[in-house]
Amino acid sequence: MNLIIWLVVGGLIGWVASMLMRTDGQQGIILNIVVGIVGAFVGGWLLAPMFGAGTINQNDFSVGGLGVSLLGAVILLAIVNLFRRGRVR
Repeated sequence: MNLIIWLVVGGLIGWVASMLMRTDGQQGIILNIVVGIVGAFVGGWLLAPMFGAGTINQNDFSVGGLGVSLLGAVILLAIVNLFRRGRVR
């Protein structure tokens, strides 16, 4: 059951991050899930020690954990846009 919640929350985080970065029209649901989960890894690696919060990958579904995961997903999309287009949107 935890895997299903992890995928749903990762998909929602990826979708919100793609809407913030204006890449939602280019992504499908699978890519939103991947961006949410990989973004949570990036957020856990870069931002979690700074903010003292976990991520969805660490089973921390608090507001702080969701925020760190969302910021990680936005950073991931910014890096992808930088390499894909040569600029960050």
